[in-house]
Amino acid sequence: MTEKLYRSNNERMILGVCGGIAERMGWDPTLVRLAFVLLFFTGPGLIAYLVGAIVIPRAPQLGAGEQLRAIQRSGSRSLARR
Repeated sequence: MTEKLYRSNNERMILGVCGGIAERMGWDPTLVRLAFVLLFFTGPGLIAYLVGAIVIPRAPQLGAGEQLRAIQRSGSRSLARR
């Protein structure tokens, strides 16, 4: 099963595009943001960000119970990596 790309609700600064890409790829959101800033000054970064904000859907909001289960699952995965 492949995960869908969503704009992030948790790792968002403006519209969640960089945070969503980082969550999907398993990267650090700060590095993705820095890449977009570099693209902004050297190329089509602003256009790419705006297209991503329009094309990439926002992540669905989770209910309280689902949110707790998601946190518990992610916590058990991070503990397994250690």
